[in-house]
Amino acid sequence: MLISVRDLNVSYGKVPVLHAISFDVAPDETVAIIGPNGAGKSTLLKTIAGMVHPVSGAIILNGKEIGGLTADQVVREKVAYVPEGGRVFPNMTVMDNLRMGAYSCRDNLKAGVLDEMYELFPILKQRSSQYARTLSGGERQMLAIARGLVSRPKLLMLDEPSLGVGPKLVDEIYSKIQILIERGMTVLLVEQNTSYALQIANRGYVLENGHSVLAGSAEELSCSDHVRKHYLGL
Repeated sequence: MLISVRDLNVSYGKVPVLHAISFDVAPDETVAIIGPNGAGKSTLLKTIAGMVHPVSGAIILNGKEIGGLTADQVVREKVAYVPEGGRVFPNMTVMDNLRMGAYSCRDNLKAGVLDEMYELFPILKQRSSQYARTLSGGERQMLAIARGLVSRPKLLMLDEPSLGVGPKLVDEIYSKIQILIERGMTVLLVEQNTSYALQIANRGYVLENGHSVLAGSAEELSCSDHVRKHYLGL
């Protein structure tokens, strides 16, 4: 497995948020974490990313425990976290935002990684000299994803990539994610738009109130009465 999470417990102060969460992500696999608002999905990604420290449990990446690492140390382990809402540096240009993604691996800039991002996201090349604050919500999300990719991660974690994005650009963003998947990127995806998530995922887990309540292949979850009723509106 590329990453294995075992019996992960996370609290904010004295308030438990995640309860004994366990799951695996294999290399070249896409795993979706779905569930309602407040289920703990974003906290799960933040914990893996080193932004929140677990109370107990293990996070094993390529055989190495990373549960106690800081966020910058996790980045150096080739894990990229793209937070919800396409958070970028608003008063920096698109190009400078992308360069910030290489702060721990400057050699990637010499290796042409910016050209790769412009090839994948042509709109960013057109906007390269603009301030990020001038971008639309969808363009900011593309910039946030590209900035994460500049580090050439082994694991790309995406938190709600459809949040605050118009339907047309959501389709475009997911088409780009699909290209990354086809190129062999390992993706851990948190998404409230369950239909999008299950279309591109190999497997998925359902989180509710901090508990993992259901797991299976994307096809199995799509056919689950619970998922169809509560998350697909069927």
